[in-house]
Amino acid sequence: MENRGIIADLHLHSKYSRATSKNLDLENLEKYARIKGIDLLGTGDFTHPIWFKELKSSLKEDGSGILTTKTGFKFVLTVEVSNIYTQGGKGRRVHSIILAPSLDIASQINEALGKKGRLDYDGRPIFGFSCAELVEMMKSVSSEIEIIPAHAWTPWFSIFGSMSGFNSIKECFLDQSKHIHAIETGLSSNPEMNWKISSLDNVNLVSFSDAHSFWPWRLGREATIFRKGRSYRDIISSIRTGEGINATIEVDPNYGKYHLDGHRACGICMEPKESTKHKNICPKCSGPMTIGVLNRVEELADREKSRPANAKPFFSLIPLSDIIAAIIGSPVASKKTWSVYNTLIGNFKSEFNVLLDADEKELLKYVDRKIADAILLNRHGQVKIKPGYDGVYGEPVFDNSVQKPTKAQKSLSNF
Repeated sequence: MENRGIIADLHLHSKYSRATSKNLDLENLEKYARIKGIDLLGTGDFTHPIWFKELKSSLKEDGSGILTTKTGFKFVLTVEVSNIYTQGGKGRRVHSIILAPSLDIASQINEALGKKGRLDYDGRPIFGFSCAELVEMMKSVSSEIEIIPAHAWTPWFSIFGSMSGFNSIKECFLDQSKHIHAIETGLSSNPEMNWKISSLDNVNLVSFSDAHSFWPWRLGREATIFRKGRSYRDIISSIRTGEGINATIEVDPNYGKYHLDGHRACGICMEPKESTKHKNICPKCSGPMTIGVLNRVEELADREKSRPANAKPFFSLIPLSDIIAAIIGSPVASKKTWSVYNTLIGNFKSEFNVLLDADEKELLKYVDRKIADAILLNRHGQVKIKPGYDGVYGEPVFDNSVQKPTKAQKSLSNF
């Protein structure tokens, strides 16, 4: 466990973003990050003036670019921004994650962006200029700022999204594409899917949660494991070169809200081939279906299974709360689910310890055979998922007799 590296979730939001928990503050982020087993969090939303004031008063700088709470938990300054504009005769809506090395640089970013639009109405501000202009602006503030296309395949708001995206990094960022070193896979895609696009061979794949609440079935549901994390430069060097990335933690892409095609209002969900037969039209209402991530990846793919030279290992995991809830037949936030969850955390110290390292015999001391076997199946990436589509999350599905895993993923201790 000591050699696992730094588990980081650098894409999340505060209570000042729309559609987020009202209690999404630093205290709860730290509390549940420790429960989850996360070592480093992004602050999210540093462009929001009230949140930025809280960050400045609550976090301590030591010159490393890693900020700490009074109890020593570590944060990196991050924000997600939305660029909505027209390029190539098409409306574009792209989200990007920005990482900043200090409060001073973050303040300069806020000053620059504040001249382009309002920062006070949403923790994820919206601007009407291009992604290329965004990168150019950030690099004029500091070369240490990093820009990462967020949830790269989400249909509505991403670089490759089916509804408003581009076909390549170059097409989106133009002459500024040289500054794009990584993309975030998002919940509905995993590294293997991204490996089908040869133009992505020279960028690194990172994964973060995009959490809109602090609950452990949201926070850290995806994360990146860095070899080192003592400084901001450690993190940025890893993102830019890939050499310091040990692995990523991914949900099964079927779990994501936009994996398959479909129409939520009619309960219609389809694989890409079936969607093509229906000309992407809902067979119930004749309205357009939302084209999902799998379909879009297949559209841009220029090869079948491949593993690029810079490819990193990844774990395919469903949050522990979802696994427990599915087995006991109770909602994820119910007292029954929390009771089992808290028993496991109380004995194994963190969720990632349970998901990736807890011994079968030890698990059986605290939970029944069905839950223990489900945890082991999850550990080995063998949980069946009812696919997500058009904004509906996928769901883990277990039959009456939970099977034992047949194939192993590596443990965190392997890194």
